[in-house]
Amino acid sequence: MVKKLLLLFFLFIYKIVPAQLTYQTLFVDYDSAWTYKNLKIIPIRPKGPGGAGPEAPDLVSLSRAIASGTAVVTERGTAATENVHWLRINNNGPKPVYISSGEIILGGRQDRMVAKDTVLPPSPKDQYVPVMCVEEGRWSEKEKKFAYNNYADPALRKVLGQTNNQVLVWKEVFSQMERSGTKSASLAYLARRNDKKYTPEQDAYMRFFQEHFNRGDSSITGFVCMSGDKVIGCDIYAGNNLFYGEMQPLLHGYIEEAISFGSTPVIKDDKVKEYLHPILTSEPAQEVFLKKNGKVYKYKEKVVHITGYAQ
Repeated sequence: MVKKLLLLFFLFIYKIVPAQLTYQTLFVDYDSAWTYKNLKIIPIRPKGPGGAGPEAPDLVSLSRAIASGTAVVTERGTAATENVHWLRINNNGPKPVYISSGEIILGGRQDRMVAKDTVLPPSPKDQYVPVMCVEEGRWSEKEKKFAYNNYADPALRKVLGQTNNQVLVWKEVFSQMERSGTKSASLAYLARRNDKKYTPEQDAYMRFFQEHFNRGDSSITGFVCMSGDKVIGCDIYAGNNLFYGEMQPLLHGYIEEAISFGSTPVIKDDKVKEYLHPILTSEPAQEVFLKKNGKVYKYKEKVVHITGYAQ
């Protein structure tokens, strides 16, 4: 009798506390896919009346916080090597700031990439974020002003997430530069992104996808991206406000990979469904699968962001 009551209790709890970012709450809108040259994007929307998905924490993206001046990024201290893998971020705004692994910060003593997801609460105190170097050939005494520079491409984010190893991050940056024919005296990952021969094409991709996101409804909370016959990654957020704060920075990374290493999308929906199955079928399966093949970030016991790496 007690066992039956416990079973009924857990079934009741399961019904009133739905899975956070799974097929139970999300809809992959295959019919609304957009394709431009080497990149295809399928939007992901919440289910429910008016597209109301899981309740989202009230967070602001790092890009918006820096743009508004409420988040200020500086070096942790002197040019001593123990400061290479840390940045100081002051959150002077009214809301917590969500900072994601894979976001690029340009400037300082060298360009960096955020190494770990975190949320920084509003605070008068200095707060610190772990980072990786993505500009191997520069470590200067003089500190340049930092600027936000979007997400890294999904291939570099995958190396970061699966290894958290500075040497392997540098190796991936060098490999990408070599394969794309990019030259940089300081071996800067951002050299390709800032190359004038790439800029017009990057801008054309960005205009196309931004126009489609702007013309659509505002319920989208994520997307899955394809190039050639492969899925190159997916990112899904708890709430459209956070997603739209991250959308443009994320697109830069996916576009960059599609231009440099992609091809005309020929992948079938069945293959995309196969890719998404272990990510979205259930929370336990999601957590196990993404430990090696992506990431799940939770804040106050709520899933804020999930990322699936390339196949």
